[in-house]
Amino acid sequence: MPTHDHQGRGTGRRRSGAYSGRSSGPVAASDRAESADEADTGPRSEAEPAPQGRAAARRAARRGGPRRGRRALKIAGLAMGFVLLAAGGAAAYVYWKLNSNIQSADLSANGKDGAGHEKPDAFGRTPINILVIGSDGRTSAKDCKLGGACKQASGQRADVEMVVHISADRSNATVMSVPRDLRADWSGCHGTGYPSMGPQHNEMINTALAGGPGCSVVAVHELTGIPIDHFMVADFSDVVDMSNAVGGVNVCVDANVYDPYSHLKLKKGSHTLQGVAALEFLRTRHGFGDSSDSRGRTEGQHVFLTALLNKLKDDGTLSSPTKMWKVANAATKLTVDKALDSIPKLIGLGTDLNKVPTSRVRFATLQTADTKVNGAWETHLVQPRASALLQTIADDQALTTPTSGTTTASPSSPASAPPTVPPASIAVQVRNGAAVDGRLVQKRAAVVAGALINRGFSKQTTAVTGTPMATTSVTYPAGQQAQAQAVAKALGIPAKDLKQSASATGIVLDVGSDWTTGTTFPGAKTDATDAERKSALSGANSQLGSDKDTCAKVSRFDDVIGVDANGRVTTAENPPHSTSPTHAYTISPNVKDSAP
Repeated sequence: MPTHDHQGRGTGRRRSGAYSGRSSGPVAASDRAESADEADTGPRSEAEPAPQGRAAARRAARRGGPRRGRRALKIAGLAMGFVLLAAGGAAAYVYWKLNSNIQSADLSANGKDGAGHEKPDAFGRTPINILVIGSDGRTSAKDCKLGGACKQASGQRADVEMVVHISADRSNATVMSVPRDLRADWSGCHGTGYPSMGPQHNEMINTALAGGPGCSVVAVHELTGIPIDHFMVADFSDVVDMSNAVGGVNVCVDANVYDPYSHLKLKKGSHTLQGVAALEFLRTRHGFGDSSDSRGRTEGQHVFLTALLNKLKDDGTLSSPTKMWKVANAATKLTVDKALDSIPKLIGLGTDLNKVPTSRVRFATLQTADTKVNGAWETHLVQPRASALLQTIADDQALTTPTSGTTTASPSSPASAPPTVPPASIAVQVRNGAAVDGRLVQKRAAVVAGALINRGFSKQTTAVTGTPMATTSVTYPAGQQAQAQAVAKALGIPAKDLKQSASATGIVLDVGSDWTTGTTFPGAKTDATDAERKSALSGANSQLGSDKDTCAKVSRFDDVIGVDANGRVTTAENPPHSTSPTHAYTISPNVKDSAP
């Protein structure tokens, strides 16, 4: 069957025509009528007619149902959730006023085991995984105005889902987008206060929210294998309020772009986006990348969130009670799991993320492809790349590398989060003490020393013959605890086996008889190699949190059907041809730009 890998356009995907048929199941009723479609009823163009024509039908059909352009509004939820996570440095009183607005629900709709369980690392620390959800529920007049189609809307779906992973040592983080159209299986959900849902097969993962946020947690955990520790849910209007609260977010586009569906119109270059303009940027699906949910939309979202994160840190917002007050005051109507149902708990979570430098934050999109099934297009995982990304996160392996001079902890951070030392600066003497039946295992030290060098440690690392020892240990001199911990972490050696010695002059690793084979300590977690990181990020549309000057790449595909000089989709008797977002900009001189 033809497939479309989101790294590029596949030849098996038709560019026009309509397809019918879609999977049905117990939650099919949640795919309710959505007359707003891609033509938003938002403030900038309420009088504009809805997009029509063959090209519009093609785009709707290839997803197996009506297009849901308005769903991108829910990136507001991600923006707010991510900012709150980063806000650990603010004074506690800032959050007090918001405390009464926080609503909570059970983490899992399937009991205490439904979300999975974290495994501690060699130092007894555990990572944190937060599912950030943007809901399409219209709970206020403001949300209705921004989202439109309030009379047709019922229930809720998760049209933005991102897993925010904070490493056990708080040195790095990964933000992974889960495409909303991705087909998945998950067990039934029975969350308190939400409709029950039977087992689901080949359903779009965003429909799980019909069973409550705890059901989305179950679905994402069962899809990814990643334990979920917390969730945060927010509504439409938060991105407007948040962008206003921070004074706008500066983003860049690499070409002129106009998407008449989201109403985003920007000329090539940098722009400060605020309010509705920020919303338009985040909800466009035809403007960037390959014009798809899985790559095009998330590319713009990652550019925006990177700029927002850097602005908060560069402006000192996270450490200024006055500035933080405005941001916190904009973050309302949160729904979180019960373990995050108070301001102090949110502050603690934010403090953990605030330890991570922007250069150690990796944005990525779970790799997917479109496959034609019974005349309709369905979105499925691309293997083995998707599994590589998911396994890397589940194993708490960093998708970034330490930079020179970077530390993971502030002076007030606990001792369990030691400073990161560049591995290339650490030379280790590896001594072979691994014995079987009293005889040393040949070349054991050389194998472990080679593993350290392959993981980026100094090429001055050496291997020597020692005497048989029962247990493995790392010995270090005063002032080099961080270097010893880096060695232990790389190989998975438990913290209890690190020892300071007054006679030591450098880092010495004695490989004991409890470790006679392999390059990692038995049962240990270890860092990913460069090759493993490359595999995990292949086709994942990734960027670093420090890439604040990266421009969103405007789509070169003809996915915008014809528009007139007033920016309206033409309604000629014969359906108009499609055009690119850049050409749409050129032929729409009467449409005001979203931002100067």
